[in-house]
Amino acid sequence: MKLKIFVVPLLAAASAGIVVAQSANLSSEGKAWWAHVQFLADDKLEGRNVGTPGFDKAVEYVEGQFKAIGLKPAGVNGYRQPVKLDSRVLVPDQTSLVLVRDGKERPLVVGQDATLSARGELDGAMEAAMVFVGYGMSIPEASWDDFAGQSLKGKIAVYVNQFPPVKVSDNVRSHVNTADERWLALKRAGAIGVATIALPRPQAAPNAAAATPPAGAAQAGAAGGAGRGGQATQPAPVITLLDRELVDAAGQALAMNITARGAAAVLAGSGHTAEELAQLVADAKPLPRFPLPGTLKARAALKRETIETTNVAGMFEGSDPALKSEYVVMTAHLDHVGIGRAVNGDSIYNGAMDDACGVAAVIETARLLKASGVKTKRSVVFVAVTAEEKGLLGSRYFAGKPTVPFKQIVADINLDMFLPLYPLKVIEVQGLAESSLGESVRAAAKTMGVEVQTDREPEQNRFIRSDQYSFIRKGVPALAFKFGYEFGSADETTRRTWVRDIYHQPGDDLNQPVNLEAAATFNRVIMTLLQRVASDTARPTWNADSFFKRFALPK
Repeated sequence: MKLKIFVVPLLAAASAGIVVAQSANLSSEGKAWWAHVQFLADDKLEGRNVGTPGFDKAVEYVEGQFKAIGLKPAGVNGYRQPVKLDSRVLVPDQTSLVLVRDGKERPLVVGQDATLSARGELDGAMEAAMVFVGYGMSIPEASWDDFAGQSLKGKIAVYVNQFPPVKVSDNVRSHVNTADERWLALKRAGAIGVATIALPRPQAAPNAAAATPPAGAAQAGAAGGAGRGGQATQPAPVITLLDRELVDAAGQALAMNITARGAAAVLAGSGHTAEELAQLVADAKPLPRFPLPGTLKARAALKRETIETTNVAGMFEGSDPALKSEYVVMTAHLDHVGIGRAVNGDSIYNGAMDDACGVAAVIETARLLKASGVKTKRSVVFVAVTAEEKGLLGSRYFAGKPTVPFKQIVADINLDMFLPLYPLKVIEVQGLAESSLGESVRAAAKTMGVEVQTDREPEQNRFIRSDQYSFIRKGVPALAFKFGYEFGSADETTRRTWVRDIYHQPGDDLNQPVNLEAAATFNRVIMTLLQRVASDTARPTWNADSFFKRFALPK
């Protein structure tokens, strides 16, 4: 890969809303930010996958930068917080599934009738009854409960991986539709495993849109792997935290996907057919709930490996005798997906925008804060987290076992793929209307002449799809950011094209054009936000009407 550096011309002072004297500083700051991206997204780091020498080099780089800036070590071992991951993969030739009915066994052909996922913890043999639980969801906000009156204790819950025909807010929909939350509801109802069932395509219906899986449905499949085509000949490993206290899926013995071909066999004798269920889904109607005849015998073997990885944390210590023991956390993920399928001869998935740009912004924001001479009342902890691409695991570990007292963490500011691809006129803020942090970011952006807007694509569920969600689920107010745009603008086209063609592809490398001054302006906004939140005498609070307020710790 040949290295090309794109230095975008300075924004006109009038359009940027800043004085001309700042332009030279922004240009210099943009180049400094880009230098970090250049190191982290270089081919030599081979995509920074966890457990690889390339990721270890990234850790050493961030650690060195934190030390050079003068941040205090905020890890367990200096700047480092070790994180251990459990990698599990099924052994295909030791996997079998059999339906047992009336004393007769009917094998399910693995890979054709059904597939297993290593998300389940079965390592040996089991036999259990199955029960069909409709959409498999409990949504108190919509008075919807697929488990009411059902006996699920010790059973496998079989459900259609669709969202039920209820109207809820995007936040409610996003939260309950994740794999973890779906499984936790089933676990509370007594289930020991899950199986999603594929249905045939129904006839066209007036309200067919209701049958379309929502954005993020792949994430919602509790059996795992459904969104990526199911189990391949060489199944991909499932990676979780080794520390079971922090694993929501703990206790899930079986995770299974039943194909359209296998659905007929599984439903046989129940009085219901896959075609009937498919039509009910297409018509946006409730689904029946019923026990399935007989039992399922399953056998699986897991090959396990422990992966050792690292969060990197440095602290800018506050100045107030009392408030310096409270903490604003700033996060970005250091890992990417490593080496994969070659595209145009390139197999290195460098992750320049996802998320070397975020880690570079964390480094530069820390440097700017330190250089500003401003003394914040609270302390600010800068964390480059690991294993975001494996399911937010590094941030989940930090939020679950933080290196500072958890009850003293007042906010998380997370940067993930903020995409400085064009001039910064407006910042899109995920979580803008959820907490008092919304007003703080508006004030910070105003200092740089930048507008603020809410999430342009709330249906994409991005507020729960990056590391801020590890803090949100534990009650900590948080924000995440993207470069904003106006609908129908060239900027919108640029961003949507990038997501379509570059996201999680080898093309997310150092050859793409990036607006350096815009990135520097963004970093200035984030630094100002940190200063405001870290120096406000009042803690950030969830807004009264926020869905996420329910997670807040009692005072």
